[in-house]
This record gives sequence, structure tokens and C-alpha cells, in this order.
Amino acid sequence: MRKLAIISDLHADINQLQEAELLLLVEVLQDQAVTHVHLAGDTANHLQQLLEIVMFLEQQAFTVTYNFGNHEMPSLAGEEEIEGFADANFLNQRWLPLNEKQVLLSINGWYDYSFALEKDPAKILRTKNVYWYDRSIQRSGSDPQVEARILAELTVNLTKLAAAKKQVILATHFVPKKEFIVYQTGKYQRWNQLNAFLGSEKLGAVLDQFNHVQQVIFGHTHRRFEDKLIHGTRYSCRPFGYYYEWQLTRDFVLKNHLVEKYNPLKIRTILKNNQAAFQTYRKKHLKAEFAQGMTLIEY
Repeated sequence: MRKLAIISDLHADINQLQEAELLLLVEVLQDQAVTHVHLAGDTANHLQQLLEIVMFLEQQAFTVTYNFGNHEMPSLAGEEEIEGFADANFLNQRWLPLNEKQVLLSINGWYDYSFALEKDPAKILRTKNVYWYDRSIQRSGSDPQVEARILAELTVNLTKLAAAKKQVILATHFVPKKEFIVYQTGKYQRWNQLNAFLGSEKLGAVLDQFNHVQQVIFGHTHRRFEDKLIHGTRYSCRPFGYYYEWQLTRDFVLKNHLVEKYNPLKIRTILKNNQAAFQTYRKKHLKAEFAQGMTLIEY
């Protein structure tokens, strides 16, 4: 029996994951008897660091594959490289046999504003161009057009795999189901604008058409959910996320009575002012955080 670990939103640069921290990740993977690691996007802000992490994990005797998230894409030269990057480890709209019956199929994914409460595409695009990281990504066509192309190709690939009687484990970066979108109320409802850029209901609708899709694993939400079974397919969302969103960070701040109420967006200054203590606590608990921020699949 072999085991696949799918990890999204590692954000190695923002989270300051150096060799010592990555060796802790390796320990977690080894403890779980993982043989194959798939990085499902936002591994780092720069392509070179992603490739260095892939090489590092390969040197630890893991099979390693990956797809891109939006954070890698500004490093890439347009649509051709985003969708067809020339690297054997890059698994976008391609599949890798896991055994005689199962394959790992991976897509980068994208979004089409279908999770947005705002229905005017022009207003959504203005929000993206002012506030969202992706404004610097070079894509060919509008966001809905990009997503439509991706879904058309995915449909062809899933049809081929159905004809070959293969069971599919699908890894992607972006959200395929509304059940994993949080809509805020009150003073935080302005954050609902950003739901436009999290994924696509149409991706979920495509997946609903195929009963050979066993499990779908994704991230991008920076919020971990319990698995959900939808139309016979298991959906898993356990992104690693930013350091100020981690459970260990929440525990550190609350156990030390540094705040009365935890708000990840207001916690960075507190961590900076308690840096030495936080680093000690982080080192002690980082393996547990890694374990919580991945999806494991036996095959």
C-alpha cells in the first residue's frame, strides 16, 4: 500500500519555511508513510522557490508532482507557460497512474465570479485590479473565458478516463463547490467581494457529471473544512495557509493572553512583539500544523 499527500498553500516564503522547517515536514510525511507528494498550488510566490522545494522533496525519496496556484503565476510568461509549463513534475490537465484502477489528475484551475454576490463583471474586475494579488497575472481573455477553456479541457480528460474505466483523484487549487465558500455578515461583509476569485460553481457542475471522480482536493480558501460528500464524490479542503492563520498561532496567542479575541488579520504586530517566544512555540508545534494542513490518500 502506498500513500499520497496533497498539500496546498504552503506559502514557503511568507511562512519563512527554510530547510529546518521543511525537514520537519519530511518527518511528518515519513511518519505517515507517504510515498508521493503533490503540491496543489501556492507553494511559494516565486517559481524558482517552488522548483527548489520540489527538488528538496525528491531528494528525500518522495515522488513529487505539482500544479500552480495564483501565487506562482506572476512568475510565468503568460497563458502558454501557466497551462503548459515544461517540467515532467508539472501535472496540469495530465494524469499519473497510481495503480491499475486509480489516477491522479491535476489542474491549476481558475475562477469565473460565480461565487460572487456582486453580479456586475465590470465592478468585480475593478475590485480585482485594485485589491487582488492576481492583477499582475498575464492571462489570455477574461476570467470567465479562461475558466471556460479549462473546464472544456477537463471535460475531455474526464471523459477519456471514464472510457478507460479509471477512478480519478483530482487535485486543483481553486474551490469547486459553494459549500466551501464563507459569506460574512456585519462589519466583515466587505470580504465577500473576494469570493469572486476563489473558484467556480461550474467546475463543481462538471465534476457532478462524472461518477468516477472519487475525491477532489483543493485549497485557496486558507480555511480548513471537514470533508464533504457531494453527489458521491468526497471533497477535501485543508490548506496549510499563512502563519497568522494557523491553529498553533491561535493557541499561542490565546494561551498567553495576548488578545481577548483572535483576529488573524490583526495578529502580525502581536507576533512581531513576541517573536522569540512565538518562534520557540512554533518550532515545538509545527509538525502538528503540517499534519493538519494536508490530505492523505492510500492507494
